[in-house]
Amino acid sequence: MSDEVLLRMKGTPVLVSACLLGVRCRYDGRHNLCPDLTSALASVHIIPFCPEQLGGLPTPRPPASIIHGDGSDVLDGAGQVVDAEGRAFTGAFRKGAYEALRLARMLGASLAIVKDRSPSCGIITPYCENEKGSGPGVTAALFGREGIGLLEQGRGIPFSLDGFLNLLGEGPSRSHP
Repeated sequence: MSDEVLLRMKGTPVLVSACLLGVRCRYDGRHNLCPDLTSALASVHIIPFCPEQLGGLPTPRPPASIIHGDGSDVLDGAGQVVDAEGRAFTGAFRKGAYEALRLARMLGASLAIVKDRSPSCGIITPYCENEKGSGPGVTAALFGREGIGLLEQGRGIPFSLDGFLNLLGEGPSRSHP
């Protein structure tokens, strides 16, 4: 069944965190290449993106965390993004999230495969300050609000074609990861 679904998706635009494709855009100048991702999605139109770079941040850059909440709170103006030295990067993270959303809308992408644990992309990032100890990154929160489906991926985690198909509503379970 998955081959049939992927064939129907031929040319479908899917945003993918650029670091998962081997682009050295992480805060430390490295990548999180997920080799089986590109081969599994060979029929879709992969659009690499990095919200932190879209927001104007350089690579490398200091690691950042969200304080006073999570990505949703940053979008609402209550949370902030700061680096290890306490410098504010809130504006760059917000700008990058909205630029990524603009890119998704411009290209008709309704799905994104995002880097796990990231204060930008992570669906569940530990780099935030809230009661649960984790929450969405800034871009993940914005994509969630705007109805863009999300699948979280990371280095060393095999790409889940079933999870991707579930996100599309084509798999055995229709729940979102």
